[in-house]
Amino acid sequence: MLRKTLLSGLALALFLALPGAAQLPGDDSMLPGTDPMLPDAEPLPLLSLDEVLRNYYEAIGGEDAWMDVQSFKMTGTMLMGPGMLAPFTVYSARPDRLRLEFTFNGMTGIQAIDGDEAWMLMPFMGKTVPEAMPEDMTKQLKDQLDIEGPLVSFGDKGHTLEYLGPAQAQGTDAYKIKATLASGTEQVFYLDGEAFVPFLVEGKSTIQGNEVETETIFSDYKDVEGLMLAHSIEGRIKGQPGGQVITIEEVEVDGDLSEVEFGMPEIEAAEAAPAQ
Repeated sequence: MLRKTLLSGLALALFLALPGAAQLPGDDSMLPGTDPMLPDAEPLPLLSLDEVLRNYYEAIGGEDAWMDVQSFKMTGTMLMGPGMLAPFTVYSARPDRLRLEFTFNGMTGIQAIDGDEAWMLMPFMGKTVPEAMPEDMTKQLKDQLDIEGPLVSFGDKGHTLEYLGPAQAQGTDAYKIKATLASGTEQVFYLDGEAFVPFLVEGKSTIQGNEVETETIFSDYKDVEGLMLAHSIEGRIKGQPGGQVITIEEVEVDGDLSEVEFGMPEIEAAEAAPAQ
């Protein structure tokens, strides 16, 4: 049961890696969310939401630059537990297309969405032919389809933002923003008080029919063709130790994805029939 939960949650954690994040100035070892607050640290300036967002857009490489991106290809590995390492490739393309392939125990799983059609192939669970994705997983994937993340051009997408002011998380001073997506999903972003990038995102997910609070932690920020991306992402259930740690090893921007199949393949009747 635990393995099923981990594998089913792969896509959500991976797609949270797509919103932009910038490299911190100075020593790369001092990452947001890892260095403790100094007792004599000065409080953050009281900026408006517009000011915080302007700094955020500048930090991630610019709104226009992100909106010009048509596709991503990312490869790396996911550590799901002791000895549970899964290499993955994720493709993301406009409009509203994603495909995740990951290998575990010598078998390759797929989770994909093309517009409103979401499907998966999970041989680890004895599912040897593609099948429609459950509604709760589909909703989570749809909420992550934006290449640029929900804070960019949020109004055009029907999202609303609520500025919660200065806060502290993971021992770091931050600016806190609550995003309510057009779908009704709520996410809380903590932007580093100096670098103005998200180092923590809180939200909710449905796992095996139960709604749980989640958090995603970003680190190892790198410049990719002028865009800033976290290359290490940890997704976990809030309040519980450990989780899924994703390491992105290579990113390709606007490569040729013409051969990538995002839609669910047709299944021959013989394949779809259950074994006797």
